[in-house]
Amino acid sequence: MADAARTSENVDTPKGLAFAMTAYLLWGFLPLYMKAVSHMPALEVVAHRVIWSVPVAGVVLMYLGRTGDLFAAVRSPRTLLMGCLTAALITVNWGVYVWSIATDRALDAALGYYINPLFSIALAAVLLGEKLSRLQWVAVGLAAAAVGVLWIDAGALPWPALTLTISWGFYAFFKKSLPVGPNQGFLLEVLILTIPATGFLIWQAVNGGSHFGSEVSDTLLLLGCGIVTAVPLLFYANGAKLMRLSTIGIMQYIAPTLIFLMAVLVFDEPFGKARMIAFPMIWSALIVYSIPMIQDVRNARK
Repeated sequence: MADAARTSENVDTPKGLAFAMTAYLLWGFLPLYMKAVSHMPALEVVAHRVIWSVPVAGVVLMYLGRTGDLFAAVRSPRTLLMGCLTAALITVNWGVYVWSIATDRALDAALGYYINPLFSIALAAVLLGEKLSRLQWVAVGLAAAAVGVLWIDAGALPWPALTLTISWGFYAFFKKSLPVGPNQGFLLEVLILTIPATGFLIWQAVNGGSHFGSEVSDTLLLLGCGIVTAVPLLFYANGAKLMRLSTIGIMQYIAPTLIFLMAVLVFDEPFGKARMIAFPMIWSALIVYSIPMIQDVRNARK
């Protein structure tokens, strides 16, 4: 009850902070798990992330006593259509993320999630007609220039980073229109995805390409995909409801920072001159973007 009262006052709560911090730390260390399954095809890993997320999300929903909301959502054509759209977007995001880690492009994944908040405000300006402040335009401009530096250096767009940015940005945008709670919405999405995921795994098994059941270690890793997928999302969904939007906005840099450090220090990915220019530009953009949010947090504490 205390958390509910605090939420109504739009302040940060200790419980919300713990939930959100746990989610971002789990996302930050997720590349270690994805590296462990990198010898398997990305589509197989994504399919198992979907299938084994269903029981985890289902148990949480039953514990919360909100299964009735899910049944109501299934009976609504509009909700199902929106669920299919968000499910498709999260599938693209998961697939590119798994592929990026497996192919030693974790730095691209970090870049994608760094750019995401800046893409989201640009998206709001284009689709919702929201006016951006001068600082926000500066931040967006710096991010675009950083992408340009990487583009010129490589001779091609950093498509994994941009795909992660765009897929997650539109996922978050349309997720707001999904007329169910975050826990119910996530279960609805993975239930929708279970159909194609199961079909793919059956096809893979028939053609002798399945890793599930081939070795104990691979089987356990694939089973664990549901936990490492569902748990952070559920922590985040519940933490976001108990915290100020500005605080969540600042905390979202935790995960890409951990991914960046892991890519350079653990995976030993090359950090060439172009990245030495582009990443500081991104970090500068995020500092500029975060100034108003930091001021909001300070004023709220006062």
